[in-house]
Amino acid sequence: MDEHATHGYIGNKDDYLKRLRRIEGQARGLQRMVEDEKYCIDILTQVSAMTKALQSVSLGLLDEHLNHCVRDAAASGGPEADEKIKEASDAIARLVRS
Repeated sequence: MDEHATHGYIGNKDDYLKRLRRIEGQARGLQRMVEDEKYCIDILTQVSAMTKALQSVSLGLLDEHLNHCVRDAAASGGPEADEKIKEASDAIARLVRS
């Protein structure tokens, strides 16, 4: 892909970065909880919250990809359309497995 291409999520880049920084903070908090030997269930609760936050980011990025990259490629047709659809399908499969 062209390194100067505009990606579908660019319009929401700041929101994604804010959410990812929050998740990064959650990860550091989890490390502290383990270091401080907090109760297992409390740690698992925080892991669940972090997992949901990552899933939310993933679904948002997937939606942006489908509505931008895949839609544009499908409109153009040809091998690029097939490639973008396969990429999206593979990404969905990875998300479902995780």
